Amino acid sequence: MHLNAATAVPGVSLVSISKGQAMRPNNDWYIAKESILLASVPDALIDTILSQTEIRSFDRGATIFLQGEPAESVYIVLEGWVKLFRISQNGAEAVVGVFTKGQSFGEAAAFRNDVYPVAAEAVTDCRTMPVRAGMILGMMKTHPELCTAMLASTFRHLHALVAQVEQLKAHTGAQRVAEFLLDLCHVADGSCAVTLPYDKVLIAGRLGMKPESLSRSFARLKEIGVNVSQNHAAISDVALLRAYVEEDRAVAWSRAQ
Repeated sequence: MHLNAATAVPGVSLVSISKGQAMRPNNDWYIAKESILLASVPDALIDTILSQTEIRSFDRGATIFLQGEPAESVYIVLEGWVKLFRISQNGAEAVVGVFTKGQSFGEAAAFRNDVYPVAAEAVTDCRTMPVRAGMILGMMKTHPELCTAMLASTFRHLHALVAQVEQLKAHTGAQRVAEFLLDLCHVADGSCAVTLPYDKVLIAGRLGMKPESLSRSFARLKEIGVNVSQNHAAISDVALLRAYVEEDRAVAWSRAQ
């Protein structure tokens, strides 16, 4: 989906940066710099890349791109949450991933000049920074260090995927839910109250669970001081919850019985 100043799409707004105008280091600049896509790119090249980007805002529920659409950009999330999902032949939705501030997605398809194998939708109101893959591929011809940076981003994505598979294989459902809650905590110990960033059906899909399994996991976590009410979770002891996540799977299973 290509937007310009004359294009009006419901639920989408656009902030452009004039071509050739360096983007001043601000909060968005630092978020983009720390993303998997740009983390290994030299600052001078980041300035060049970001001077030719635009920031797109999406309302909750807005489509960012469709499954099968030509993959022209890699997206960096600046604020909010985005889900990637596939629609099967029988119409069922399978959640592939959920991304938030500082995370990027779409690299594999965009750099191969392929189509997006998934659809992307704003789970909450969000702001994104789409980086055109063609621009980066063109810069690689004169800046070989950019090739190394893109390889590094690929390895980081692979490492994250391996960690996700390990979580699914090595942790019980309750442990996966506990780890999800820990990622939302802003403290390392003591008590903490967090707000669930999106609905429980999506949380279940993100964690590879059915909604009813998620409800059972929330109930089991009450034993270690986690109380969930609507979209809020109160954690009495963050360190205790972390210890539960790090328990051996067999011990966690016996606790869950």
